[in-house]
Amino acid sequence: MRPLLSVRDIVRIYEIRRTVFSFRKEPIRAVDHVSFDLEKGCTMGVVGESGSGKSTLARCIARLEQPDSGTVLFQGKDWVNLRGRELKAERKEMQIIFQDPYSSLNPRKKVLDIIAEPIVAHNLATDDGLQDAVVEILKKVGLDEDFLTKYPHEMSGGQRQRVAIGRALSTSPAFIIADEPVSALDVSVQAQIINLFLDIREISDISMLFISHDLNIVRFVSDSIMVMYRGRVVEMAEADDLFECPLHPYTRMLVETVREGSLSRDEMEGPPSACVFYDRCPNRQSVCQGAAPVLSGTNGHLVACHLAE
Repeated sequence: MRPLLSVRDIVRIYEIRRTVFSFRKEPIRAVDHVSFDLEKGCTMGVVGESGSGKSTLARCIARLEQPDSGTVLFQGKDWVNLRGRELKAERKEMQIIFQDPYSSLNPRKKVLDIIAEPIVAHNLATDDGLQDAVVEILKKVGLDEDFLTKYPHEMSGGQRQRVAIGRALSTSPAFIIADEPVSALDVSVQAQIINLFLDIREISDISMLFISHDLNIVRFVSDSIMVMYRGRVVEMAEADDLFECPLHPYTRMLVETVREGSLSRDEMEGPPSACVFYDRCPNRQSVCQGAAPVLSGTNGHLVACHLAE
């Protein structure tokens, strides 16, 4: 059986100026040959420090950005090369939830209009049944019909994120990308939203790509986890296996760091010719300066490290 989503060698390069007064632009590989498969009904967590390429990967998969190379097969279709009406028709099957619910919602629209917009765009309900459809979606995300007439500024952060989740669910998608969906919320509200994600996945058998820098949250919601560093995948495994037996030194650092506090930002330098983690690795050896390590392993636990046992 083919996977719901199959990503192969996705590359996204930006050209940036190192200084304000520099005329020369340098290429930065925000996503560097990332590949993975996601089965129907499964959730894959994507973790890494800020700047590791997680959100850029999500935007490339969702076609909010065009990758420079690589393929994305979604439900057997070449998602990267879809255009026009064909792309619009398929978009209802793939939705994205952003980090900041306030900036992702139109402040001039009421909740009714926000959730109804994708339903109308894809002709999923008649005019007479539109409001009832929106009310049903609100119930799924734990809100009542009193919210139909509210604007985003009249709600709390948790309520706004519930509306954003409801908008993503309004087209009954097969796949949702959740890009740091709880990082802008209070800790007490985070648990409620995470439980909502778990309920939705259990009820609808939906597939998800769950992006976060919080490994505890990712472990709680994910079947498998992919660790990214400077645009590359350095380790991939089932969630419990990765936490119990991290093989890459960067993964071990993340597991240790998350117990002590928040992760620092990894500024995107152009990746070195060999291992991208060489300059920070406590175990580095001369072999690490040679050929770049290849993502490989057994029993579904893959790691890109010359020294992994």
